[in-house]
Amino acid sequence: MLFNSFIFFIFLGVVLPIFYMLPNKKTKNIFLLVVSYIFYGYWDWRFCLLLTTTTLIDYFVGRQLFTTTNDVKRKRLLIFSLIVNLSILGFFKYFNFFVESFEDMCSVFGGSVDFLHLNIILPVGLSFYTFHNISYIVDVYNKKIEPTDNIVDFGLFVVFFPQLVAGPLGRATTLLPQISRDLKPTSLQIQQGIVLIISGLFRKVMIGDTTGRFVDYIFSDLGNYKSFEILCGLVLFTIQIYADFSGYSHVARGTSKLFGVELMKNFEQPYLSRNITEFWSRWHISLSTWLRDYLYIPLGGNKKGKVRTYFNLFLTMVLGGLWHGASWNFVIYGGLHGIYLSIHKIILGKKHVVREKIQKINFATIIGILFTFILVIFSRIFFRSTSWDSTQLIFSKLIHWESSENAAWFIYTTLTYLVILFALDIMEYTTGKHAFLMEVKSKPFRFGILAGLFVFTLFFMFQIKTTPFVYFKF
Repeated sequence: MLFNSFIFFIFLGVVLPIFYMLPNKKTKNIFLLVVSYIFYGYWDWRFCLLLTTTTLIDYFVGRQLFTTTNDVKRKRLLIFSLIVNLSILGFFKYFNFFVESFEDMCSVFGGSVDFLHLNIILPVGLSFYTFHNISYIVDVYNKKIEPTDNIVDFGLFVVFFPQLVAGPLGRATTLLPQISRDLKPTSLQIQQGIVLIISGLFRKVMIGDTTGRFVDYIFSDLGNYKSFEILCGLVLFTIQIYADFSGYSHVARGTSKLFGVELMKNFEQPYLSRNITEFWSRWHISLSTWLRDYLYIPLGGNKKGKVRTYFNLFLTMVLGGLWHGASWNFVIYGGLHGIYLSIHKIILGKKHVVREKIQKINFATIIGILFTFILVIFSRIFFRSTSWDSTQLIFSKLIHWESSENAAWFIYTTLTYLVILFALDIMEYTTGKHAFLMEVKSKPFRFGILAGLFVFTLFFMFQIKTTPFVYFKF
């Protein structure tokens, strides 16, 4: 079920009144658990069985980790849970990728492994809820949290529908305590939730979807586009993926607030970053912090010398790239950012990047933002390209520059969306709030803005085919 669909609004319109009428925590959580499965099963009910299996396994493993004092047994339980979760993720997401890679190797010697190919459907949200479960088990193993003894609460932690299919990646340390109490949204949460849902839909539909159509046209027929047009396509894709995913995250957080649940922020105006390290503290925050806490630090972080630090950074980002999709392009994308971060760390030396607001705009600030943005755009070549052949074609087009008679139109279109996106980000940046429209003091004026945005977005949704969120396929 897509957030940017009318069936979702019908779903929410039915679920919310019933939820508000329920008398206590137990009935509310059971109800939310059921509707979360309905939400997920709307796409394909068969994968609800897979979701239930991993939920039950990790619930009982978590309980055993808490009651078992033998360190060897605890480690075995941890390894068992990791093997189950990663094996499921590996099979559904990466099996054919590894088969194809092995097949390429075999073809050199005239061999073939076509018989190994399977028609596998990737369950929506598998990468996200797998990481939810892993973080829970690891935190219980490290005694950062106590496992819940309430299977309904744990099940809801895993399948809570606003965050289930595309995050943000919730942590048990913050989410379980909320689920474990009686959920009663405040008036402020409801207002913020409505603002976030409307602004998120606007980002997704009016910026993400419209730029996405231009991007799809260009990348589906690269040979017929000139160098400048492809460059604009890369910039538009950089706009699309941010507007699409940040819009989704806004809707997810806003919907959660309507139920009294606070999810972590997933984006903090990343394209205003002055360096690549700051960018990764602002881009897909729930994933970047997950990779830091559950991969980079366990690998040794920066505690085992400079060379090991750079290796840990590189490996973490490579695996983070592979998390996005089963393709060597994603491996290169992650590795490229690992190189970016390592070089920046070498330049910094012992200094640390502190994420703070820009106090004044000067030449160094502008150059830093532009250079970081260019680095990100360059990496998006590997993110958006569907094959190595298309990647090579993009580089060929950009190196052997061709003029374009449509340059003015492409400049106008690209700048228009850049200005709209940056205007929204600057308002969030200066107010420090994603729901910045709450700062409008006049309630009638605020209502008018929100109603206008909502009606305008709905009208556009009536005119076009619903487009899935980019990160659904991850």
